[in-house]
Order: sequence, then structure tokens, then C-alpha cells
Amino acid sequence: MTESVYHIPVMLSQCTEGLAINPNGIYVDVTFGGGGHSREILKHLDQGRLFGFDQDEDALENVPQDERFTFVQANFRDIKRYLRLYGVKQVDGILADLGISSHQIDEPKRGFSTRFSGDLDMRMNQSGELTAKDVLNTYEESKLHKIFGIYGEVKNAKTLAQAIVAERAAKAFDTTEGFTSFLKKFAPRGKEFKYFAQVFQALRIEVNDEMGALEEMLLSAVELLNPGGRLVVISYHSLEDRLVKNLIAKGKFQGEVEKDFYGNLLRPLEPVSRGAIVADEEEVARNPRARSAKLRIAEKKGK
Repeated sequence: MTESVYHIPVMLSQCTEGLAINPNGIYVDVTFGGGGHSREILKHLDQGRLFGFDQDEDALENVPQDERFTFVQANFRDIKRYLRLYGVKQVDGILADLGISSHQIDEPKRGFSTRFSGDLDMRMNQSGELTAKDVLNTYEESKLHKIFGIYGEVKNAKTLAQAIVAERAAKAFDTTEGFTSFLKKFAPRGKEFKYFAQVFQALRIEVNDEMGALEEMLLSAVELLNPGGRLVVISYHSLEDRLVKNLIAKGKFQGEVEKDFYGNLLRPLEPVSRGAIVADEEEVARNPRARSAKLRIAEKKGK
């Protein structure tokens, strides 16, 4: 499976530059996917090491044959635990390209896309237990309302949740095609595909506990980075970006930043980029997925 078919890496040069790679350092690509970012990092390493994490077994097909590279098939929330198994306690840089890969979207049987008919699955880890079908057919109305409202920012989340509960009493939701057909009557006219995408995003985030996993990974990243080490994160929706932005700016996900007696900010990371970096028009034209991407770069204090 070629990388161009599997997934086109977003803001490749900006990410590599953001890592400020030490040729003999230790780096982690926590979202290996098609391996585009990892292959670029390897070009800048001499005696250094690179670990690639991905919970999706399909990513195994893209692993480079390089003795400096180690693939770990695991959720990135467990980054600290798995690195310890390899005797690694500190690293020089961590890269995360969040969200979903082009390959996962384009594989009908995975159930991520509104364009194909497939099972309502949406598991990034195919051995995971919870599926989108389970969520739609078993979650109580209040929980569905919360998921669609918070994770999908769906305006009529309450109405949709009520309708799903009423509909499934007669017939269970089974396929993506059947579900999008049901969604049509709740979508704003002319904005059907945006509505479908919001609902599917909400389900995907719930199925994979994406926000919980992201929080755990980010906190582990802060611990793992050497002083002067870099954290480079690309996010694709406001929920992800808010967590990354707050952690860099405040050292925590919520609340105000704490200060010492002299008014200095008490936070472990220092922003390298001023605000979020976005892809240029040329890249967006070449890779539409880059349109919603926001890149943030931070450095661990104490160097």
C-alpha cells in the first residue's frame, strides 16, 4: 500500500522543522498512519531512534525497513508505558497528526465515511469492543444528546437524539447508508453533507474515546520530553485544538494559568509558534484535508 493511497502527510516540512531534530536524538510519531511524517524524520536522523505508534493494524503495511525505527501497535494514550518497555524514559521530540487517516475514510467496511455504505463500525483499533452501531442502538437519549452536542456541535442534537431512540425501537441502525438516509430529514437544506460529517465525527470521537486518549497522551508527552524537546501537534477540529492550545499556554486543559511570586507563568511548555500555523493555498489545493488543520509547536522548558 503506497503512502499516497493511504494518507498524504499534512504540513510535512513545517512539522519536521518544528521538531528541530537532533540527528542522534529519540523521537516519537504517535500517529504513524501512512508513515509520511516518520519517513521524513528518519531522513534527518543519524544514530537517532524513532518510535511510531498506531492502534490500527492496517498501518503495519507502511512500516519502513529501517533499524532506527520501531513500530508500536498501541493507542498513543499508552505512549509512556510502551516506551518504558523499550528502556526509553525521555525523548527529544513528539509528533501527533490527530484525527482520521485518508485510508480509514476511504475503506467502506470501516464505516467512517458518509460516501460509502458499510457497517456502522468506526473503530480505529479494530479489536476494540465499542462500535458506532452500539452507540446508536444502546445509548440512552441524554447521552446521545450530549455526544452530538459536544463532539459534533450539532445544533439540533436533542431532537436528533430523541428521533434515534424512537427509530431504533422499530428497527436497529445497521449501515452507514441507512443512517445517513435517516439523517437527511434533520439536516439543514443545502448543508446535508456538513451535517452528516458533524454527526459522524461525534460518533467516531465517542467510539474511540479520542478526547480522553488525547488528554492522556499530551500529559505523558510533557513528562517524556527532555528539556528543550519539542511537541508538534496537528489538530483538525476545535475540541482537539483547544486541549493542545490550553496545555501549551496554561500547562493544563482548563482554568487559568498559575504564576509564581514574581509573576512568571508556571507552565512546562513554551510556545514556539505564535498561534496556530495553517497550510498554504497550494497545499490545500493538493490535499483538501489540510484545510482544517492547525499546527502548534511547543518546547519543554529547562534547557
